[in-house]
Amino acid sequence: MRKLLIEEMNRLSVEEFKESDKFPFVIVLDNIRSLNNIGSFFRTADAFRARKMILCGYTQNPPHREITKSALGAENAVIWEKEDSTLQAVLKLKEEGYQVFAVEQAEGSTLLQNFTPKLNIPCAFVFGNEVEGVADDVIDVCDGCVEIPQFGTKHSFNVSVSAGIVLWEFIKKNLT
Repeated sequence: MRKLLIEEMNRLSVEEFKESDKFPFVIVLDNIRSLNNIGSFFRTADAFRARKMILCGYTQNPPHREITKSALGAENAVIWEKEDSTLQAVLKLKEEGYQVFAVEQAEGSTLLQNFTPKLNIPCAFVFGNEVEGVADDVIDVCDGCVEIPQFGTKHSFNVSVSAGIVLWEFIKKNLT
C-alpha cells in the first residue's frame, strides 16, 4: 500500500464544492468558545458536504486567523450563517421542515447506534458549548437528543470530535 498523492484524491475546488449536491443536514453551533473547534467544524462540514453551518450566540465566525488555522480553508467553501440566538435558529429550521436533534447526554436520548432519522426529511444537529453543552431551552424545542455511547471515565468527547462521529453515522445511513 501507499498513500495517495493529493492530485489522486479528486478533491473539489471551492467553486465545485459550492455547486455540488449536499447531504441533507445542517450543523448548528450553540456558543462554541474555542476557535480551533469552530475551524474543525468547518473541516467536518466540508468533508461531509453539509448544507450549511449556523454559528450561534458568541460562536465566532470567519474570517479569523485561529479558525482558519484548523479549518485549512474549508471556511471559504462551506456556507455559514450567523445567528444571535440558537433557540431562534432552531425554531426557524423547524419551520423550514428540518428534524432537529441536540447532540447531548440527556434523559430519553437515543443512542447513536439506534438513531434513525425520518427518510426524506432534512436534519439539523445542534452541538453545544464545550463546558455547558446544548442550552436547556434549545433541547426543549428539539425533536430529540442523540447520544454517543462512551465507556471511559470522562464521558465527554471534544465537541468537534463528537461532530465527526455523529455526522459520519448520519452520512452512512444516507449512502445506503
